[in-house]
Amino acid sequence: MEQAETAEQLGYHSFWLPESHFSGSASIPAPLMSLAAVAARTSRIRLGSTSYLLPIRHPLQAAEEVAVLDRLSNGRVILGIGRGFRNALFTAFDVPVAEKRKRFAAALQTMLSAWSGATIAFEEGPEGNQQPVYLGPLPVQQPHPPIWVAAFGPLAIKQAATLGLPYLASPMETESVLLDNYRRHREIADKAGHEPITTVPVMRTLFASRDSNLIERVRDSLVEQGRGVLRRGTEVGIEEWALVGDPHYVEDRISHYRELLSMTHLIARGRIPGVSESEQRLSMELLAEMNGSEAEDH
Repeated sequence: MEQAETAEQLGYHSFWLPESHFSGSASIPAPLMSLAAVAARTSRIRLGSTSYLLPIRHPLQAAEEVAVLDRLSNGRVILGIGRGFRNALFTAFDVPVAEKRKRFAAALQTMLSAWSGATIAFEEGPEGNQQPVYLGPLPVQQPHPPIWVAAFGPLAIKQAATLGLPYLASPMETESVLLDNYRRHREIADKAGHEPITTVPVMRTLFASRDSNLIERVRDSLVEQGRGVLRRGTEVGIEEWALVGDPHYVEDRISHYRELLSMTHLIARGRIPGVSESEQRLSMELLAEMNGSEAEDH
């Protein structure tokens, strides 16, 4: 809540939370619930989920929860949706791994239909006749909040493009992979007959500082983090997946991503091991200075 308040004070455009399960106290298993608390303590900043997992939820309940959050926040939701990837997640929620994409697509279609005001069920009326039941309340944003699809791998990217929705990549993808993935996403969406998708969000680990010793410490920390997260056998420098350096360097790298990928939104991931709250806040302040009032925070 304090991070979101700080982000709003600094003029950030949006505040983002992922969804994660079974990782101890660092888990965020109910991002919309957390964002509802953020909504109560902010008034302007938009509220985003990077990966609200549809296959493990009933689609009508998910549609209701999104609508309630959009109401509570007066229309500030950006809904990033995903499938999930950990086998333990699907085992725990009794979802066959092979069905996750099918369930994802079916859940999204049900949610879109419910938000449109379509009948979701029938119940017996006072005279014994069947009366339609509708979802309520509906989102403030009509027909629904902006929807982005978190995707990792060619099949997930194809699914996002076929749906005609913006694609949000993993923060650990290299520049070359991002370039290829966004190109493929555009081509598939075009073949599916969709209008050009002009929203291009990019999520990067970001840290800015004028302290060269601190920058070196953060880089070393991210190198260690990358070894545990990047695909086995992948050896790339952190420049390929993180923006770490002094303000001039970071600003140049942001410009590079705009030119390379036609990036419209930069989601700055800040969960860096060993970085204090004060150091993280200073980085947020420097980023806000670089990008005026159009920064994103994750």
